[in-house]
Amino acid sequence: MLVRTRTIGVCGTDIEIIDGRYGWPPPGRDRLVLGHESLGEVIDAPADSGLRAGDLVAAIVRRPDPVPCRFCAAGEWDMCANGRYTERGIKERDGYASDRFRIEPGFAVKVDAALGDLGVLLEPASVVAKAWDHTEKIGRRSRSWAPKRALITGAGPIGLLAALIGAQQGLDVHVYDHATSGAKPRLVRDLGATYHNGDVTVLDTLAPDVIVECTGAPQVIARVLTRSAASGITCLAGVSSGGYKIDIDLGSLNRELVLENDAIFGSVNANRAHYELGARALARADQDWLSRLISRRVPIDRWQDALHREPDDVKVVITF
Repeated sequence: MLVRTRTIGVCGTDIEIIDGRYGWPPPGRDRLVLGHESLGEVIDAPADSGLRAGDLVAAIVRRPDPVPCRFCAAGEWDMCANGRYTERGIKERDGYASDRFRIEPGFAVKVDAALGDLGVLLEPASVVAKAWDHTEKIGRRSRSWAPKRALITGAGPIGLLAALIGAQQGLDVHVYDHATSGAKPRLVRDLGATYHNGDVTVLDTLAPDVIVECTGAPQVIARVLTRSAASGITCLAGVSSGGYKIDIDLGSLNRELVLENDAIFGSVNANRAHYELGARALARADQDWLSRLISRRVPIDRWQDALHREPDDVKVVITF
């Protein structure tokens, strides 16, 4: 199907690709079209696709490997076991930052028209929807699992959307971030959640049932690994840079995790089911609150401006 691009989200992965620290161009080429967070309007679609001209869609990023592995064969390409997957705008496939793009209908997710350009938040929402989905599945190891408190570390777009889903589940949500003022603390409080900043030791007494770690900061990760309540679940959703070493008493860590039945897991990317979960979460959210996540809208002819972070940035998007 053919899609006209309306909005492209910019994230840290894009910056890493531009800096040459990550990303792969398509085979035989030395250039890669960026843009993996997308929102577009359908121009033309097959009659049997369930989509029609004028529909708003977000495009899925990852494609299954050609072998395929057992996960990709089941439509769970986010769990690819052999690394042969490709990703639009990241790994061996051009992204969506062009005036128009073509996409297979099965990899386009319809966005509620009421969301408008806020639908560009669907890709990051899908990532945290997966994190919460897997947390719930792990929680079912106990028939009496009933979480009450959640801690989100990081108040960027991923952390704030993770907090949104936690609040939608009726949890007592706490968010930790280094910002002392500005949009992030206000956004957290307007969710009905509690905002924490300062020294990471402020988290020591919370005892959350669920922790979603979105910073990738080693010192934060090391702190939260043993800060959940007994039988707690910690999801690591932030990606760390290498080269940072911290002394950890592995014996004490092991003892605490084992004796308290704690679980720690990593989560990245998303499959179609998680995009659909994310779409439902966005549709249920307060639209004014969501609109405040987008701190800057940069026109395509000034795209370079979107790559430079400003102090109060949350999510920056490029408009076409």
